Amino acid sequence: MEKLIQRTHLAQTLLCVGLDPIGDDAQVARRLAEVIDQTAEYAAAFKPNLAFFLSRENGVQLLRETVRRIPGDIPVILDGKFGDIANTADHYARFAYDIVGADGVTVNPYMGDDAIVPFARPGKIVFVLAKTSNKPAHSLQDVALTRGGYLSDCAAQVGRKLDEQHGGIGLVVGATDAEAVGRLRSLSPDQWFLVPGVGAQGGDLAATLRAGLRADGSGLLINTSRVLWQAAEAGAVARQLVEQINQLRPVLA
Repeated sequence: MEKLIQRTHLAQTLLCVGLDPIGDDAQVARRLAEVIDQTAEYAAAFKPNLAFFLSRENGVQLLRETVRRIPGDIPVILDGKFGDIANTADHYARFAYDIVGADGVTVNPYMGDDAIVPFARPGKIVFVLAKTSNKPAHSLQDVALTRGGYLSDCAAQVGRKLDEQHGGIGLVVGATDAEAVGRLRSLSPDQWFLVPGVGAQGGDLAATLRAGLRADGSGLLINTSRVLWQAAEAGAVARQLVEQINQLRPVLA
């Protein structure tokens, strides 16, 4: 977590650059290099989506090469949404950290702390799925609990308890529901949120910042993937996003 805090402070950015590569393998390798090189100056973190690499014949090698291209002072969050238990989770953690070289991961908490704790190594970042940016017809996250709140609130509370015990635990909270962002911020006042959904999914940036920023004007990683991947000049778009976020931060923090 310290690496993320240092990067956001020194670079004055909350932008997370998502890497969801589409296209043929040769084209993708070139485009990944372009996006990384053009946006690194503005990135608080990079978030390669594991599925978009595993669907390729040499996807793991491409993923490792991608991570090696990212400057060492910028955290890499492997978006695998891992969710198994016990020694299986430990092997996923070995893959993410020891094979790929990631600094953090996303984890599905459905199986409880057994699925999360193996990833909570010293210095690493674990983002627990709480309220994701998708809007399914049947959402477990929005199930109301008899004691009040929603299942997503319960996931956030588990994440907070584990953060208190192990450190380095944050939450994934989608920008497509600013009310939920605010609710989860009240439950988890100090944790970092990884926030997908701004851009192609229609999340409101200003409303998300208003609801989710901590009092110190930090605590959010605003992820953007498709907008940057499709941009003719990814660096220019990244710069504009950082400027937009930073213009809003002093007012909303």
